[in-house]
Parts: sequence; structure tokens; C-alpha cells
Amino acid sequence: MRTILSVWAWFLVGVVVVIDLPLVFLVWVVTTPFDKGRYWPGFVFRRLCVVHQWLNPLWQFRTSGLKVHDPRRPYVVVSNHESFADMFLISHLPWEMKWMSKEAFFKFPLVGWLMRMSGDIKLIRGSKQSIVSAMKGAKDRLDQRVSVMIFPEGTRTLDGSLGEFKDGAFRLAIESQVPILPLAVVGTREAMPKGDWRFGITSAEVRVLDPIETTGLTKDDIGDLRDRTRAVIGAAIAEMKA
Repeated sequence: MRTILSVWAWFLVGVVVVIDLPLVFLVWVVTTPFDKGRYWPGFVFRRLCVVHQWLNPLWQFRTSGLKVHDPRRPYVVVSNHESFADMFLISHLPWEMKWMSKEAFFKFPLVGWLMRMSGDIKLIRGSKQSIVSAMKGAKDRLDQRVSVMIFPEGTRTLDGSLGEFKDGAFRLAIESQVPILPLAVVGTREAMPKGDWRFGITSAEVRVLDPIETTGLTKDDIGDLRDRTRAVIGAAIAEMKA
């Protein structure tokens, strides 16, 4: 049965992407003159993840925690990274943010086009020039009052444990003087099991935690901010799993 439902779920991915592409393109064309941060094309793009989950009987997703009342208050949003399904889950949060993603995703047919129109940020791992360009792009989005989404572990967890956090997101937040908004994700590792094309049966949750202010912090505070954020997310994950 899981195999049959997985075929259906993958079919849905294709259908919603094909439907969403002209919608995002239309919004991109209409809003480009006044929406320099590409907030609205990205918002429409992210809705396809919500629609997919509604129609996918294998997944039950929910959001909890802090309610963000001003969607244009820019944050550097950071989350633990359990699986590719994190994108589907986090997209249920009712505000738009630009995702810093590895180059491979931008090469996918249709999806890559959607990411480009949405103003997501390309990152080539191991390329210093790409890192500089990605940070510049992230600062531009924040200046346009759009949040930026980064997985500070850099890759998905292999065993479910919380990995070490890299400095980039925290350097960006301090240099831009915007708060860190931590997210804790639980349950998506089972949604798309590694090495299996089939979707898993799971109930997953993303919890929005209290923002961590960066006002007045300097580059000397990057390590402390990083470790503090990791501790907060780790504690939330443990509570959610208990």
C-alpha cells in the first residue's frame, strides 16, 4: 500500500509543480516592478508544498510555537535538517523566506526555474566565491525585508542527532543586525527515508522558537550566538520527542 500511495504522492509533486509554474511566472511578471525582494513569487511557490501535503495521505504536518505577526520583519531563520521533506513542512509557516540551497536544486527542471523566479539563493559548496555571492544575496533579501532560511548543519542528519552548526548564518545575522529565528523540526526523517524512493508514513512538526536578538553583537560573538541557538533548538527537539 505504501508503494501505491508513494506513486500517487510523486505524481502529485509533478502536477502541483506544473500548475504552479505559470502562476509563479504571472506573479513574478506583475510584481517585479515594486517587489524587489520577490516576496510574492516565493510565497506562491511555497504554497505548492502545502497543497501537496494536503493531498498526500502518508503525511500529517503541523506548525506550533511563536506566531510571527509581521511577515515582513526580516529574520535569519535557522533549523535542524532531518530530510528533504523539511522544505515541505517549513513551507507551511505563513510567511515567505528565501532559501539558501545548494546549486543542484537550481538545475532541476521546473523546480529550478521556480526557485530562480522566487529569489532563492544558490550556494556551491566548497567555492569561496559562491559563499561570498550567497552572503551578498542573503543580505540583499534582508534589506528588502524578506527573511532568509538556512540549515546551519549544512547537510541532513544521518542518524537523527543534531549536528554541529556552521558559522555562516550567525555571521550574516550579526552583520545585518537582524534577529535569529530558530525552528525545531521533528518527524520529517521518516517522511522521506534515505535510500528509499517511497514516501514514509509520518506525523511531523515544526516549532517556531523565540527570536534571538543580535543588536549590538559583533563578529566576536558569532560562536556564542551559534552555540546558544543550537542549544535552544536541541532542547526544543528533545521536548517535542518526549
